[in-house]
Amino acid sequence: MLKKTIPILIASFVGFFLILSKFSPGLEEWDSKVSTWFDIVAAFAMVLGATSLLSSHFKKISNKKPGWAYSLITIVAFGGTLIVGLGKIGVPPSFPGYPWSGDYMTEGGAFWWVFNYVYVPLAATMFATLAFYISSAAFRAFRAKNVEASLLLITAVVVLLAQTSSGPMLTEGLPDEYAHFKLENIKGTLINLFNTLGTRAIMIGIALGVVSTSLKVLLGVDRSYLGAD
Repeated sequence: MLKKTIPILIASFVGFFLILSKFSPGLEEWDSKVSTWFDIVAAFAMVLGATSLLSSHFKKISNKKPGWAYSLITIVAFGGTLIVGLGKIGVPPSFPGYPWSGDYMTEGGAFWWVFNYVYVPLAATMFATLAFYISSAAFRAFRAKNVEASLLLITAVVVLLAQTSSGPMLTEGLPDEYAHFKLENIKGTLINLFNTLGTRAIMIGIALGVVSTSLKVLLGVDRSYLGAD
């Protein structure tokens, strides 16, 4: 019983305390202290996550499961990045006599090189690959099966045309009194007005969902963070 009651009480107390600290000037110092405690807990959580990651990949390698070579690459990349980052290899010291006083992202350092010449190209390749999947999904989604899909298709075509260099040329001959019918102006209206309205509505919905979920956790209704049991 205590294994469930104590974590619930801790979560509720800390959660409500942080909420009150935002509205009470006298509790601002404690707010910063609790935030520091959170950073410490997050550091341990990162160590736990890294241990779990390595454990699962080592099991896959030892059992020679399909794709175990990718697990080996993951472990080597993880270990190499961790070593060059924590060891600050190739980073000149900021203060004489203190070899690890430099910034790990200093230009020319090993971690800087890995980030700019390994991680960034891989991320760019991943996003470039995702563009093809997005195009395929957009083609299926934009089929004009009903009124809503037709409006989505027309809006997408207008915005895409206005983004190209030749699209605005289709309506550049319109007189000034019909300037609001030009593609670039229609695109601006769609993005700045309708898109902003939709984005704000979604953000309000997300905020209400966060408040609802947070209250469930603070009041002990949602206990999913305690585990499957």
